[in-house]
Amino acid sequence: MTVTHSSPPMAETQPAAPVRRGGGIGLSGAITIAWRAIVGTPMRSVLTALGVIIGVAAVVALTAIGQGSTAGVTRNLQSLGTNLLTVQSARGTPGGSLVRSGPRQTITIKDAEALAATFGSRVAGVAPSAQSSVQAKLGSNNTQVSVVGTWPAYETVRNSPVASGDYFTQADVDGKKRVAVIGAQVVTDLFGEGADPVGQKLRLGSVNFTVVGVLPDKGNSGFGNANSQVLIPLSTYLQRFARTNSASGQPTVNNVYLQAADAKDLTQLQADITDLLTVRHEQTDPDNLDFQVQNQADALSSLSSVTQTLTLLVGAIAGISLLVGGIGIMNIMLVSVTERTREIGVRKALGAKPRDILTQFLVEASLLSVGGGVIGLLLGVAAAYAGKAFGIAPVFSLTPMLIAFAFSALVGVFFGYYPAARAARLDPVDSLRYE
Repeated sequence: MTVTHSSPPMAETQPAAPVRRGGGIGLSGAITIAWRAIVGTPMRSVLTALGVIIGVAAVVALTAIGQGSTAGVTRNLQSLGTNLLTVQSARGTPGGSLVRSGPRQTITIKDAEALAATFGSRVAGVAPSAQSSVQAKLGSNNTQVSVVGTWPAYETVRNSPVASGDYFTQADVDGKKRVAVIGAQVVTDLFGEGADPVGQKLRLGSVNFTVVGVLPDKGNSGFGNANSQVLIPLSTYLQRFARTNSASGQPTVNNVYLQAADAKDLTQLQADITDLLTVRHEQTDPDNLDFQVQNQADALSSLSSVTQTLTLLVGAIAGISLLVGGIGIMNIMLVSVTERTREIGVRKALGAKPRDILTQFLVEASLLSVGGGVIGLLLGVAAAYAGKAFGIAPVFSLTPMLIAFAFSALVGVFFGYYPAARAARLDPVDSLRYE
């Protein structure tokens, strides 16, 4: 009787790649085996790379949305006027004490006149402003608006030219005329979209005003922005709406806006304005003034600093996600090595060297991380564009995208090395006996 000996059936792994003489398969063969292993178990492969996908997507989406938000705020600040200085009452006292109580203002119209007289050659304009919320009416239509009393220079200083009609003049201010320049949203709410209200009348509170000009649509309609503003002569505002006085009995304003004629003079002009008002207000403590002079450039610099801090925070969070993803890759690769122990034994029996086994599993881990990085980039871009639904236009930067992708690739190499090295060290005899 003839006895036929047969080896136990080998567990199904992946279709074999072409084997070179000596058991080696080369880099192309390693890539082939790795790719077949990945596509053979798609769900496990996706879950393995999920941490990397989330990390890269987070970096791409959040940096793009953050930079888009910063760009939008910067444009809004610049649209309010270039080379802008704002003088206003002090918000509080140094040392983190509480904000001053009460609505009392310290900046007066006399201060604005002194600034215009002293720095007239160094500024493009000076525009004091006082404002309050008022109900605007036209027939049965009404809307809440922000009434701003100011000077004609507001047009230049705050970059607010009219889209139609004209601005009120200094003669209107001197004569306390009841004329108004209204925002685009006010036109829509009261007169109807596309209407021409110039020459028509509207009621602000209980006072009738004639519309002499219309401001262009500056976007983001709603109360508190330029589209919901009504500009009137400052003298009319103080007479018809609200007036507060300083300790000396002078009428006060909320702000005084100045536009420097030369951007290079902005910092020095800020210091000179501070010196002038310190003397006018008889302030003795330079660290506890009753006013403040804000520089638009300082606001932009502060915004940039906050953005950089948030970007670093996002990067740290994404880095943690990538590390977790790398640990996931390592764990799954260790499981894969265990499942394919007999395959490793067969290859070593055919002459494969440890470096061939190392290459095979290292390539598989790298493909998982690189593939996760690519998917993360695509998802991040898609998520960033989804931010448009909330009014945020993303701004993509190549540097964080490349850093995130490169880091994801390195994660695969770093965390894939241990499982690959463990596979390379397996004894071929023990591997062939593995059940």
